[in-house]
Parts: sequence; C-alpha cells; structure tokens
Amino acid sequence: MTFLFLSWRDIKNPKRGGAEVYTHELIKRLVLKGHRVVHFSPKAGNLARREILDGVLYLRQGNVISVLFHAAFFYLSHRRRFSCVVDQCNTHQFFTPFYVEKRRRLFLIHQLTREIWHVQAGWPLSFIGRMCESSWLRLHRKDFTVTVSQSTKDDLLAVGFDSERVFIAPNGIARKAAPFESLSAKAEPPYFVFMGRYARYKGIDDSIRALALLKKSSPQARLVLLGKPDDKYIKEILSPLCSGLSLSIGKDEDCDVFVRGFVDEESKFDIIGRARALLFPSMREGWGIIVTEASISGTPAIVYDSPGCRDAVDMGQAGYLCRSNSAEELSELMGKTISDGGDYQEMRRKAWDFSRQFTYERTLQEFEAALAKMDGAS
Repeated sequence: MTFLFLSWRDIKNPKRGGAEVYTHELIKRLVLKGHRVVHFSPKAGNLARREILDGVLYLRQGNVISVLFHAAFFYLSHRRRFSCVVDQCNTHQFFTPFYVEKRRRLFLIHQLTREIWHVQAGWPLSFIGRMCESSWLRLHRKDFTVTVSQSTKDDLLAVGFDSERVFIAPNGIARKAAPFESLSAKAEPPYFVFMGRYARYKGIDDSIRALALLKKSSPQARLVLLGKPDDKYIKEILSPLCSGLSLSIGKDEDCDVFVRGFVDEESKFDIIGRARALLFPSMREGWGIIVTEASISGTPAIVYDSPGCRDAVDMGQAGYLCRSNSAEELSELMGKTISDGGDYQEMRRKAWDFSRQFTYERTLQEFEAALAKMDGAS
C-alpha cells in the first residue's frame, strides 16, 4: 500500500512530542513491511521541504493554517498514487472528509482537547475551540479510526463514533526491558522526576506544590525537571511559585527544583531509573508514554485520574492514581513511595511488568488489524 500521513508536526519539529514519536515509529515499520509512506506537514524553522528519514518521504509546506490547503491540493494532484490517507488529529486536523474518498480515509487521534482549551488557549480561541471540537470530530464519526487508549475511545463513542470502527493501537516504547533484579537502586536522598512540556495542564505547577508539602516530612526530597526548559515559563510562573513556597529553583543540582533540562536517552533512563517516582499529574493525555518509559525502568508513576493517564497506570494497578487530583494527594502518594517499603517494591514490579507489553511491534500489529477491517468493508 501507499500511505499519505497528514500531521501538523513531524519527528524533526522542535515542538514534537509523543504523538510525533508514535507516528514515526509506526510509519518506519510500515516501510519495513514493504509499504510506501509519504508524510505531509507544515514547514518548521529551517527544516528541508523534502527529506527521507528511515525510508519515509517527509514533505513540508506552509504553516499550521495554510498546510490544510497545501495538503488538499497535494492529495488531489496525486490521488491515484495513494491507497490510504491517514488524517492525524492532535488538536489540529486536515478535514479530509471534504476531499478524500471514504474508502481511503483513516482517522488517527491520540486525545481530545476538551478542558485543555480553557487552560492553554487565550480568549476567544479557547471558547471557539471548546465549542467546535465535537462538531469537527463528528466529521469522522463514520470513518475507521485508530486511537491509543480506551479513555480516548470512550470519548469518541460519546461524540457519536461507531464502536465497531474505532480500534486501539497502543503506544509502544523502543527500549527493551532489563531483568527486574538488575534495575537501578533508588537514590538517597530521594528525588522525583517531572518530564513534559512546561504547561499548566501537564501539572508541572501542582508537582512543585506537592514537593513543598512533602518537604515538611521529607526535607531532603527534591524534584528534577527533565526536557527542554521554557525560560519564559520558568521566569514568569515557576520562579514566583517556588519563591512563594520557599523552594529554590535553578540549574544547580542542589536546588529543591533542579532544572536538569534536555538529556540524551541513556541519561534520561538513568535519571528516571534512580527516582522514587515519576510525577505526571496531567489533565488529559492520549496515553502518557513517559509513564511507560519510567515503568520499564522500575519507577512507578503518580498520575491524576484523567484520560490517558489512568490507562498508563492500569487504573492504579501499575502505578499510583490520584482520586482527588490535587497537590495534597499527589504529595501524600509521594510520601508513600518513601515510607511504604514492601508495598512500594510491589508497585515497582507491577509497573515494570505492565509496561513490558507496550512495543511498537504491537502498535503495528493493531494498526494493520484496523486496516484489514477497513479493507474488508470497502
């Protein structure tokens, strides 16, 4: 088959996230199976307009708005070449029902945006986005659809999608699981890790508030922030927050909140592996791949009871699930990872064991199963 994947970011985009990693890992495996894949997205920075990565032809044109028209023109100019057009929705979608035949359309969505509109976007975009999201999604309600978690599938069914046409192809991780007995020992004094974009809905603010509460009983506890720092967010939001909580923040590892920044893969897994827990109190995710990466390293995650996050910890069976979604409960569970001893070790093993099933080979297998159903219905 020849696929056209339409996405608003690609694997080289400076703002790439888990959705872009998922897509690239999937499509490079499609190529290895003998398929042909073209990935079309907006141009970002000084990225080339045309590039081949892992056998995938990456085309970049326009910005996040004009790419809608460039993508439609590109498909209509080459429609006979493509067996399937995958419209990947990650807030942004390409409205393919208006120009791609139904038998060739596949909708790929990681999560709905819902309440995130009001947290992240300013007025009036927040109002427009929240009001229009369901209507935009309903354009695809009869399409074959692939998503990454049961939470997102349930959200789609609530909008009117057909249960028989929505398939789950879960996230995977490329890292192989080491034997549990060989995993890193936990560091002393204890520290916790937050990894994700510097955004309110991701829960970085609540992670810091929870640390301040924890330090009343565990004064040596620290928080390590991994990932590309957002200097403006740190200066305008996090530094005043830390100051008000009597916490130090900075690039000195002795700080209460240590801004470690971007690290290579091996360093990332080493830092996460020695942490007591990963903090991931996000309001909404497709899955939360960092939770699975931490779990495979023997580090359970503490997450909010929110779409995607609850799936990644198997509803609290393979990680800690907050029920009240508050900094107070987050802090309480952080304390348990320090004081509970045997229970904590049992949770480490459960998280490690649960995470081993999530491979990109399984992702490909489930994606191909959706394609087979789609082909059979044509």
